[in-house]
Amino acid sequence: MRVMERTFREQLCFLLLSVSVLRGGCRSLENNEISNEFYSLFNPEPRRDSPDAFMYRRALRCMDMVAVEGQFTFTAETPHLSCATFLMAEPSELISVEVDRVDIDCSGGDFITVFDGWVMKGEKFPSSQDHPLPLYERYVDYCDGAPARRTVRASQNVAMVFFRVHSAGSSFTLTVRKHVNLFPCNAISQSPEGSYTMVIPQQRRNCSFSILYPVAIDISEFSLGRHGSFPKRKMPGCAESEDFVQLLGGNGIDTSKLLPITDLCVSFTGPTHMKIACDNTVVRMVSSGSFVSRVSFSYRALDSQELQTIKLNNVEDFCFNN
Repeated sequence: MRVMERTFREQLCFLLLSVSVLRGGCRSLENNEISNEFYSLFNPEPRRDSPDAFMYRRALRCMDMVAVEGQFTFTAETPHLSCATFLMAEPSELISVEVDRVDIDCSGGDFITVFDGWVMKGEKFPSSQDHPLPLYERYVDYCDGAPARRTVRASQNVAMVFFRVHSAGSSFTLTVRKHVNLFPCNAISQSPEGSYTMVIPQQRRNCSFSILYPVAIDISEFSLGRHGSFPKRKMPGCAESEDFVQLLGGNGIDTSKLLPITDLCVSFTGPTHMKIACDNTVVRMVSSGSFVSRVSFSYRALDSQELQTIKLNNVEDFCFNN
């Protein structure tokens, strides 16, 4: 049996082996050879809230993850043809990325591309169904007529930077900042446990909260601004409703490719409790815009004994077979 108790950083290490991205209509990154030392890239970094003059700074690596504000400078010692940086903030924050001090050869095939979201194994978060922008607008390429300084603000708490350089000495700097998001819609959890309330204030949109762990989850409230009875569990259900909450599971990050576990389409005050053995558990809310939609839930990572028990459950067993 495969090991299910991978930490979030270990999952990223596994998934980064096959990171791919489209540039405009079609630009893909080649698979990158990653040594065991790659795990050291995800060591926790100190958070430093300070003026620009005292901003946190460090070197950027070809494969990297950044979860703090600061300036990160990449300088090539050799050609790097397949690099990616994952950026992450708290679920209630947005990320902005400024590309500055750029010394690359765009005409020679170098590029720096900021993506509004994450790409893993060819899948994207948020999915095209849930993101407010069309896919082609989510890629911003520095070499496509960009000014000397460019700032890209993501629509949620995660973003990515893809880059390729062919010559030693090529360099650039990323300045990463975090901003308060009053009505966060899509988010990936930084932690294997926590609680969250997702609110859609009378807007026609879809919002997803992704937890990249096998978890026990309690949905304590689902409100559409109207009263209702406790919903029956269905698989799937709510086909005729324009406002509902889905609980999804699977081993990718694209919510449109995950499998439905249960749907809730009637307001209630819970809790309803479930254990899901998937690498990715998603709470997804679909809103028609007619109501102030609200869902509250808490979650924690499953231990090894719980995972063994769930493997025998027909509902969650698909997570072990995909």
